[in-house]
Amino acid sequence: MSVFDRRITAVRPDRAALSLKGQIEAPLYVEGVRKIVFDGSADMRREPYPDALLDTEALHGEIFIEYECDDEGWSWGQLERDSYVGFVPSKTLTRDEAQSTHRVSVLRSFLYGGPSIKLPPMAAVSLGSRVAIVDHKDQFAITHRGHCLIADHLQPIEYQEKDFVSVAERFIGIPYYWGGKTSLGLDCSGLVQVAFDAAGLSAPRDSDMQEKQVGHSLPVNDSLLKLKRGDLIFWKGHVGIMRDAETLLHASGHHMLVVTESLQQAIDRIAAKGAGPVTSIKRL
Repeated sequence: MSVFDRRITAVRPDRAALSLKGQIEAPLYVEGVRKIVFDGSADMRREPYPDALLDTEALHGEIFIEYECDDEGWSWGQLERDSYVGFVPSKTLTRDEAQSTHRVSVLRSFLYGGPSIKLPPMAAVSLGSRVAIVDHKDQFAITHRGHCLIADHLQPIEYQEKDFVSVAERFIGIPYYWGGKTSLGLDCSGLVQVAFDAAGLSAPRDSDMQEKQVGHSLPVNDSLLKLKRGDLIFWKGHVGIMRDAETLLHASGHHMLVVTESLQQAIDRIAAKGAGPVTSIKRL
C-alpha cells in the first residue's frame, strides 16, 4: 500500500480529490472548486476548529481548491501553490476568475475600499499577496473589484527579486509564529518559502520537505567547506539561511523573532537544548 503525505495529499476517510482517482481508494471523489483567499490571509488548520493546530497561512489572492464546505463554516481543500491541505474558514474565500497581475512587494500594505488613505483599510496584505490590477488613479492601483492599494507597494506578477536572502532580511525583528508566513509573524520554513517566492523560486512549505527538495547537498562535516550567502542550514525541524560565510538568518523559536546571529552560536545552543546537530547543508 502506498504511503501518502497527509500534508500535501487531499484525501480523507470520506473523500478525496478527483485527481487522486486510480492512485488511492476513497468512497467519494470530488473535483473541487477554485476559490481565492479574499481576506488579508487565511489560517489553514489541521482540523475544522478555531483552536486546532495552525499548519500554515494562505495569503491574499492565493488559489484554494475547495473539496468541501461544511455547515460550520469550514472549507477543506488544498492550496494550489504548494499543495498544502487543510481547513480554512469559508468566509475568507470567494469565487473569482480574475488573473493576478501584481504581487505585494513590501512587508505589509493596506487594501482600501476606495482611492483614499483616509478610508479605513479593508484588510492588511502581506508580501507575496496577489492582486488583479485593472487601473490606476493618483498613487493608487485599482483592483478588478474596485479596491485600492498603494501602487508603489506592488510589482508585476512576473517580477523577481534578485536575491532571496535580501527579502528574508526584511523580516528581521518580526515575531516567530508557528505556521505563519506574514509580517505579523512567521516560522522558519515560512520565511524560506516567502523569500523564495519573491525571487521566483519554488519551495515546499515545511522544513523537512525543503531539506529533501531544495538545492543540492554539501558535506556537513567538511572543515574546509566555505559557506556562501543563500546556503540553507537544516536541523531536525528547523531551517536557517546563511547571510554570509558565518552568519545565520532564521525565524528562531528560542528568540521568538527573526534574528541574525553567528552560525556557530546557533549550532551550540541548539545542540545544548538536545535538538541535535545540523542534518544537512543545501546550496541552490
